[in-house]
Amino acid sequence: MAIFRVRTRAGVVAQVVVAIGLSVAAVASSAAALPAPTETPTQLYVAPWGKDSWPGTLDRPFATPARAQQAVRARVPRMTSDLVVNLRGGTYQLKAPLRLSEAAGDSGRGGHRVIYQAYGYGTPRQERVTISGGRQIAGWRPDRRMKGLWRADVGGLETRQLYVGDRRAARLTRAGAGFPGRLKATRTGYVTTSAVPRTWRNPGDIEFVYRAGYLEGRCGVAGVSASVRRTVITMDQPCWDLAQGLYGGTELLEAPNSVENSPTFAPRPGSWYLDRSRPGHHELFYFPRPGEDMRRVGVVAPVLEALVTGTGRPGRPVHDIGFHGLTFAHATWLAPSEPAGFPAAWSMYLRPGKRGDARLLTVPGTVAFRTAERITFEGNRFTHLGAQALELSENSSHNVVDGNVISDVSDGGILMGVVPPDQKGTNRGNRITNNWIHHIGAEYHAASGIWDTATRETTIAHNQVNDVPYSGILSGPGDDLRGIMHRNRILDNRVFATNQELQDGGGIYLRGEQGSSFADGAVISGNAVTDSKYGDWNVGIYTDDSTNWVTVDRNTVYDYVASIGGCSEDWGDRPVQNVRFRGNFWDDAVPEWVERREYPGAWPPANHRDPDDKGCGDPHGLSFTGNTLLPARDPGQACAADTACAAVLANAGPLPAYRQRMGMP
Repeated sequence: MAIFRVRTRAGVVAQVVVAIGLSVAAVASSAAALPAPTETPTQLYVAPWGKDSWPGTLDRPFATPARAQQAVRARVPRMTSDLVVNLRGGTYQLKAPLRLSEAAGDSGRGGHRVIYQAYGYGTPRQERVTISGGRQIAGWRPDRRMKGLWRADVGGLETRQLYVGDRRAARLTRAGAGFPGRLKATRTGYVTTSAVPRTWRNPGDIEFVYRAGYLEGRCGVAGVSASVRRTVITMDQPCWDLAQGLYGGTELLEAPNSVENSPTFAPRPGSWYLDRSRPGHHELFYFPRPGEDMRRVGVVAPVLEALVTGTGRPGRPVHDIGFHGLTFAHATWLAPSEPAGFPAAWSMYLRPGKRGDARLLTVPGTVAFRTAERITFEGNRFTHLGAQALELSENSSHNVVDGNVISDVSDGGILMGVVPPDQKGTNRGNRITNNWIHHIGAEYHAASGIWDTATRETTIAHNQVNDVPYSGILSGPGDDLRGIMHRNRILDNRVFATNQELQDGGGIYLRGEQGSSFADGAVISGNAVTDSKYGDWNVGIYTDDSTNWVTVDRNTVYDYVASIGGCSEDWGDRPVQNVRFRGNFWDDAVPEWVERREYPGAWPPANHRDPDDKGCGDPHGLSFTGNTLLPARDPGQACAADTACAAVLANAGPLPAYRQRMGMP
């Protein structure tokens, strides 16, 4: 847990409180049932070889999803069955996001749905369809000045990502975070005794990246100049002021994790740089990997920041729309390139607000539905994206996200609920089931596979989250929002290899008031959370500050730094309380720096050595019944030998039919 003290330019200190920290039948009953179609669906067709002047039939298809959307709007008022838009195989490069809204007539009517799907969806002949916000980059030639680099003219291109041969490339980064000499933070940036920064070309493109504990952010460089025996580095404003407030001073800022994005830095295979020094005449540079032929390899630069959005308004949500069997790919997100940069923690970042206060915002979804109901995402893939993959927020209820694969996105996987800066809203009865989320947070590491910020009657079940830089499944708001969360269920998920970059998170991380009693609180049951011994502090099932009314039942947890536990903040009226642990299997791991209590788990005490760090207190109202202790040495083998423990492992994660379709090992 951490409290961020955000000091604004007006000198006001605002406290942004951030935590860092049962069965298939139950899943099926958690959301409103979708009505069965009463007539044969109406079919429209789109193909890369089609024409928008054609009628959208199988033999004369439209060419673009946007044209199909126009045809849908014309037919919706007379709907007597589902309306299905079939996209033939290929890549559809969007010129603008596909924006759906209730006001424009994109919703289904009369209990029927509008469905955008890959042609042949659900059959062996399903075709591969990609909805892309990218641009193909051609015309590569060897650069004459920088040996080994290739260059291409890209006009006014703005992007933060590049994909070569369908693989994410890395921006040019200085080898090692620091440079010779002493670096000291000042009111406007840095002074250093090193002359190295004076050699940096195009310093206005450079970003400093900061990472420690659960924190990660970045600020750009405004300029570099020489002083008497010193080099002055001026940082972008307002990013520098926001970062100092968010990170509580300069200690973190004086130890940058890396310095990125200058042609001065020695290239490594698979690295790139966008030179924007001549407006409208930008140049893209790339250092090929072994075996890459720049005359033949495909190169895609993301251009759009959103691919598909859906928007309703209070009392009139956008509704009854489905997306099935599609791949959403190649989108960027440019906000971190702004002068306000990316002073961040979790998937949240700061921007200046009114009267000098700071506003806490959330990294948006590339596919985002806000004020939406009965939207389905089934069997899709989300990849090569520059922000979060999928967002359902602003009073969105009874939506289904089932059987999707999310990987290689810059931030988090699935975001839903009351997201900052919002403080209230009702997001009810959403289902997040049978998804595989892995290798997310590729660029912004303080990200979670699934983040339920504040919802009610939500089911998160049978998902697998693995190989992520921070937390696997996060349930709870970024601020202390009370009275919102009720009767949420996190069931039968498989979570492993979390916290590979950042600490103070966990496999399943909870915070905040989850209900008003055990009867309407959260249930965490049947999950297998294992194999994540990274750093000094991460927790398998983490009940952190202000967690209240949670049942942790029949889970398997081992090989984390701590199996269960959290920080109970009595001093801020944010204690951990009313948590019952029943029938779980765990190794009860506790890190060396945390003294064991008379009851299970790692519950850090107050930090009496540092008066500025109030630390943690005692949790209240914990109960432990019927839990099984696994041996610290090889708990996995012991679990496999125990029938009940092995059954939890076998049942956790996507159901077998989904695993096969998603290509899971």
